[in-house]
Amino acid sequence: MRCPFCQSEDTQVKDSRPAEDGASIRRRRSCNACGARFTTFERVQLRELTVLKTDGRRVAFDREKLARSIRVALRKRPVNEDQVERIVTGIQRRLESEGAEELTSKAIGQRVMEVLRELDPVAYVRFASVYENFRDAKDFHAFLGSLDNS
Repeated sequence: MRCPFCQSEDTQVKDSRPAEDGASIRRRRSCNACGARFTTFERVQLRELTVLKTDGRRVAFDREKLARSIRVALRKRPVNEDQVERIVTGIQRRLESEGAEELTSKAIGQRVMEVLRELDPVAYVRFASVYENFRDAKDFHAFLGSLDNS
């Protein structure tokens, strides 16, 4: 593993332990060249996923981008980082197990919406406002009205 500080490949694992309820392994590493310490995570990847964007581009699935968007929706909400990691892992596993190697960004957004709707209503509305591309207050009002009806 290359050191993120000095780019040396001479690093050593100091500690390993299960993380994310056993879905990954957290490793504390030390760089023998510069002495820096850093953490890496090892996860099972069932298949390579490609995301078909709304503009027609195809990009590799980016777990960190998914995690960032969920963290933004959950900012200042009573959800800790371990819960976010479990959510991201759950969504990624579900997408990988569906069998398709190419997914639409819309399908990924729908999975996130399903999870957030159950987890935290404020985060759900925050995510929906970006996902559904709300333009003004009427869009929020219509969306909130649809929540009351369901």
